[in-house]
Amino acid sequence: MTMPETPTEILLANPRGFCAGVERAIEIVKRALTRYGAPIHVRHEVVHNRHVVGDLRARGAIFVEELDEIPDGATVIFSAHGVPLSVQREAARRGLRVFDATCPLVNKVHVEVVRMHAQGREIIMIGHGHHPEVEGTMGQIEGGIHLVETVADVAALSPVHPEHLAYVTQTTLSVDDAADIVTALRERFPAISGPKKDDICYATQNRQDAVKNLAGQADIVFVVGSKNSSNSNRLREVAALRGVTAHLVDDSGDIDPAWLVGKKKIGVTAGASAPETLIAEVIHHLQTLTGATVCELDGVPETTVFPLPKGLQGK
Repeated sequence: MTMPETPTEILLANPRGFCAGVERAIEIVKRALTRYGAPIHVRHEVVHNRHVVGDLRARGAIFVEELDEIPDGATVIFSAHGVPLSVQREAARRGLRVFDATCPLVNKVHVEVVRMHAQGREIIMIGHGHHPEVEGTMGQIEGGIHLVETVADVAALSPVHPEHLAYVTQTTLSVDDAADIVTALRERFPAISGPKKDDICYATQNRQDAVKNLAGQADIVFVVGSKNSSNSNRLREVAALRGVTAHLVDDSGDIDPAWLVGKKKIGVTAGASAPETLIAEVIHHLQTLTGATVCELDGVPETTVFPLPKGLQGK
């Protein structure tokens, strides 16, 4: 007797997609456009998602990398990743109307850096060089911060005062990678001080835990997110490290049908800057290709909401 073929199933990680900081940043741009009219200038991509940025650009947002691209007196929004103090000061000097969309959890790291510096500590930043969040955090104090990207970098550190060190981390790192680096720092510098609470944000932690659960059940994993999204890249890496083929896709157009041959359990998750509409489109495309049913996995509920700046509150 021939056994029936196992049906294909799409497993949805939970939680996935937008976090509170991303939702706040996007809403700030939309409300500024409604209240003040286009154009509204945004320093750097407000969040790292090609489709979100394209939608806001169509509404009248102009994305720039430096303030000298913005006319005096204009309205500017700082991205969710945060900016160095030098940028804040330049905006004030030029009389720009500023709305700060920096994620409150990134701001928390900025406050920690200032506090640690005031205590006379040399500071080590665990993060990815050239990422705007890292540039913003390292620009919160004068005198510089040591950047560490890997465990190997710890051995190369040459602090002036090794007995007076402190560390902070980028909020969107791999939880496991960051823990390995912190362990290496503590082994080399036993007196090093850390943040009062882990810097890696709740959404990053939750999504990485969810993709670990997903990877344990799936034959292949798709992470919906843009290539320049740190947290999306980490999700793909977390899945791949568990021995599952994992692909980062901007949208359904990035999916090669050949990847699905022989795959019965298709995992789907999304980075914190990927909108639900994109996730739904990817799921629909996978269903069209495979005829799969959809099963949403259990996960940690998220209820965090961050308030908008005072100048944009209300209807």
